[in-house]
Amino acid sequence: MFQRILVAVDPSPARRSAVRLAGELAQLTNAEVRVVHVITSAVSMATVVALEDDTEAQAVLDEALADLRDQGVKAEGTLVRGLTTQVADAISETAAEFGADLIVLSPHHRGAVEALFDPRVSDAVAHRTGTAVLLAPAGDVKA
Repeated sequence: MFQRILVAVDPSPARRSAVRLAGELAQLTNAEVRVVHVITSAVSMATVVALEDDTEAQAVLDEALADLRDQGVKAEGTLVRGLTTQVADAISETAAEFGADLIVLSPHHRGAVEALFDPRVSDAVAHRTGTAVLLAPAGDVKA
């Protein structure tokens, strides 16, 4: 079963269900969990614009780690930087470095046309990794 679980979090409220689900799975299998948060930037004209500051990013990571530790799960975390177009690669690379056998993400629902021009991070991660990917249910649904 799963022994090394990577859970990717972002500033959206959906992260809470992903963290909770990763924690519940880790409890069942006595797995280690690594939380990754990508501090994103975007390119506008010839300028790189930060979409989140370091303090906000650290708060997102710290909250996830505290939630996991409150569940009795062994967890560590890491912040990585990347452009919005590099988030899936950053998650996949972190999973490979950690030796994850499961990646837990929260999907962001968008329309088909938007997804055609800008694929969801969860879809992109699934196509870039050989690791199992689990999408956490949206909202406060218990897993």
